[in-house]
Amino acid sequence: MKTFIHHIETALPPYAYRQDYARDRMVDWLPGRRNRRLIHGIYDHSGIETRYSVLPDFAPGAESVLFKEDVNGRIVEPSTQARNRYFRERSRELLLQAGRQALERATGFGAEDITHVVTVSCTGFYNPGPDLDLVQGLGLAPSTERYNIGFMGCYAAFPALRMADQFCQARPDAAVLVVCLELCSLHLQLSEEPDSLLANALFADGAAAAIVSARPLHPGKAGLSIESFVSALAPEGKGDMAWEIGDRGFEIRLSTYVPNIIASSIARIVDDMLAGTPWHRRDIHRWAVHPGGRAILDRIEGELSLEPAQIEDSRAVLRQYGNMSSTTVLFVLRRMLEHPAEDGPFPVCAMAFGPGLTIETALLECVPARMEQPRRTTCAASLA
Repeated sequence: MKTFIHHIETALPPYAYRQDYARDRMVDWLPGRRNRRLIHGIYDHSGIETRYSVLPDFAPGAESVLFKEDVNGRIVEPSTQARNRYFRERSRELLLQAGRQALERATGFGAEDITHVVTVSCTGFYNPGPDLDLVQGLGLAPSTERYNIGFMGCYAAFPALRMADQFCQARPDAAVLVVCLELCSLHLQLSEEPDSLLANALFADGAAAAIVSARPLHPGKAGLSIESFVSALAPEGKGDMAWEIGDRGFEIRLSTYVPNIIASSIARIVDDMLAGTPWHRRDIHRWAVHPGGRAILDRIEGELSLEPAQIEDSRAVLRQYGNMSSTTVLFVLRRMLEHPAEDGPFPVCAMAFGPGLTIETALLECVPARMEQPRRTTCAASLA
């Protein structure tokens, strides 16, 4: 029995910032020749043009809500409590927007059909949490099963989708609403450390919702069949990517070695994933790679000998939205559904990376809207 991702919707907060503007604000906040050189180097080569935030703090003339100036004009960094309280205030709107749009636009599904809710975030906590907000705000049944995947990082959409697939395999009538929400900008750190400067240049805010079910795809609607998932580790990178709770927000450790570590393992992981299946690496037409940064995309494209068009969806999402942690790969898959570029079903390898160093992957099959259902059975795998 196949499980399908029937629909994906995305939601963005109201404040959009151009990358060159964000760069100049960071130079203002962290003055000095060394900082200016590093900030320009990181921001100008990020591959990002625009990012979104729930914070008005960075806009010209706007009243700051978290990053306020003291009497000397210096920015005072907010406490973790203040950041988390703002997460709670602003998360509900984005969650409900993504979830509501998914229900309205996924043909054949309504609030009464949802049996499970899976929420994902690593940028804030509260309880009763976003799972209950979705049940009550969308009018789902009180008996809806609720699960939360917290603090796993950029790859967390894959455990959520794997969980949804398992629910559907165990209960054929299940319809699972998966919602990823990340408000990364709340954890901006005014530090001169290169890890912080890199994180400040990459991360952004956004939400995405997916409806997963074993029901056949509705005629005239594009979708993704879930073939398989694979988790892998590059343990030599355990210390190069980490996420900890500090007194002034969540503190990230993000080494510049991460792209090299991922690249050194990725071909082997993909080949191991495809071993024993009828697929080879050359059969994978489109790659939904989590755009953790431009260097990651460059290295993966080179190591896997990909054509630029095969990874363009990931570059476009990075360019337009930045790195929204767990939410980002769903933005990539949604764009792929909107621009299939092929007449028949085609395989997609999706992957994302996070602390561990974890590499999560999924092999999917994209079914264009003009087709009622997949015409062939495929084997799939996923990388982490």
